[in-house]
Order: sequence, then C-alpha cells, then structure tokens
Amino acid sequence: MTLGILLLILLALVFDFLNGFHDSANSIATVVSTRVLSPRQAVAWAAFFNFVAFLFFGLHVANTIGKGIIDIAIIDNGVIFATLIGACGWNIITWYFGLPTSSSHALIGGMVGSALVKSGAGSLVWQGIAKTVAFIFISPILGFILGLMFGVIVYRSFRRSIPLKVDHIFRKGQLFSAALYSMGHGGNDAQKTMGIIASLLFSAGLLGKTFHIPLWIVISCHAAIALGTIFGGWRIVKTMGQKVAKLKPIDGFCAESGAAVMLFVSSALGVPVSTTHTITGSIMGVGSLKRLSAVRWGVAGNIIWAWILTIPCSAIISALAYIIIRKL
Repeated sequence: MTLGILLLILLALVFDFLNGFHDSANSIATVVSTRVLSPRQAVAWAAFFNFVAFLFFGLHVANTIGKGIIDIAIIDNGVIFATLIGACGWNIITWYFGLPTSSSHALIGGMVGSALVKSGAGSLVWQGIAKTVAFIFISPILGFILGLMFGVIVYRSFRRSIPLKVDHIFRKGQLFSAALYSMGHGGNDAQKTMGIIASLLFSAGLLGKTFHIPLWIVISCHAAIALGTIFGGWRIVKTMGQKVAKLKPIDGFCAESGAAVMLFVSSALGVPVSTTHTITGSIMGVGSLKRLSAVRWGVAGNIIWAWILTIPCSAIISALAYIIIRKL
C-alpha cells in the first residue's frame, strides 16, 4: 500500500468524521431540544449507537457507493481525492451557515464531478444516480408521513392521559427512539465512506478480483463517524431542534421513530438516503400534526434549497479540484 493511498484513506476518514460532526445534529437535535438529555449526554449516546450499527446492518449501501454511482474502472487516486475535497468542502460551507444538508449527497456529488471531468458522462452509472436523486424527494416525504403516522397513533393512544404522565413516559421513550435513529444514521452514513475506501483499494488491485468491504474498513468508518458525532455540530442542532418546529418529548419520540424506520428500510435496500432529509421531514410531519403553522416553513424552505444545491455544488468543487490536481 503506497503513501498516496494511505493519505487518501486518511482523507476519507476525515470526511467520515465531518459526516458525524455535521450530521450529529440529526441524531441529537430532538433529544436535546426536548431537554431529555444534555448536549454532552446526547452526543455520547448517539456516538455509541453510531459505532455499534455495524453489528446490525449489512453492507448494501457501501456496495452501492463503491460501484453504483460511477464506473469503478475509471477510479484512481485523483478521482477519490477530488471527490473527498468536494464533499468535505460543501460540508464545511453548510456547517458554517448552520444548514442541515446531506453529507451523503455531497459525497455523491463529489464522485459525479470528478468522474465527469476525467471521463465524461459515459462514466456515470445513471441507474444508481437516478435512485439516489429520487430519494432526495422520497426520503423527506416518507419521513414526513411516518412522523405524522407515529404522531397520530401516539397522540390518540394517550389522549386521555395526564400531560405530566405522558411527558414522563416519553422522556424515557425518547432514549429508545434516539438510539434507534442513531443506529440507523451510523448504519447508512458510515457505509458511504466504506464504499469510497473499498473502491480506492479495488482500483489499486489491493482487494483481489472481487469487490468487497474488509472488516477493518467497516470498523474504521464507524469509529470515525462516532468520533465526529462526539464533537458535534452545534450550529445545526439549533436549526434542527428549534427552528423547524418546537418539540416536546412525545414529539421527539414520534419524529425519531419515523425517521429510524425509514433509515432501517433504506439501508436494507441498499439505498444511500440522506439522514438529514429523513429526520427533517419527520420533524415537519410531527409539527404539522398540531397545526400547519407550527412548522416554520420559511426555515424549511431554506433547508430544501440547500438540499437541491448539494449535489451540483459539491460536484463543481470536486470538478475544480480534479482540474487543479491534473494540471499539477
């Protein structure tokens, strides 16, 4: 294994760290905003379940990223480097502005940008890209529906209960739902970096003739995303936990449960969905259960625009990075 490949693996793990750092808001915003856990307790809780997710999920998403977005035959050190620069760059920009965008789609945009510059549109795997783009719209809509459904069921089940008792029950229940959501986050998001590292090693002939994901890559990626979650992106926590809709413990439980179901299903199907899109949609669904005005649609609109721009903007950064390193 050359020094160049080792440095690229390190850069991939930096992206995974940024993924956890950026997306920690998704895992903890609801449980922090409802005051069930302090921020420090919440990040530790989320980081633990981010890490142990590899014990419960297959590697379908990692395989999709590794060989289902761009032609694996064109992947080289330059493509991987530019991809990661595009993804990391967009993550840092959106973190600075407090926008909960998708690290997953930033990575996919980075892959598309570098591949287009190197080999043109023929190097893109359109089926995988189309599935990913479709879920930009499908995942928040399903998150919205699932959050709303959980809200309807739970609110009707406890409509005759004393509010203080309901609050007490769901303060405990939210620990369970937050754990499930964090597990789904780790199970879907960490796999994207696994796919990048494995495709790099496969293109260098270090994985043999068959594409697969070695265990050391799995553990390294889960450790990196968990570490990123521990450090946490507090700018985005404020947006997710308070600006989209005001939440109580019962609302947080419903939002996290709906999003967790969506992530478990998508990971089983090998679809690299955005955990950000999913939890935001679920929060909106629960918020709208009370009244539509409970959702701050202006903030939601800004978030949606950031979602739409993620793939093209990260692709542009990646394309520029590839052009620069090719000239060097």
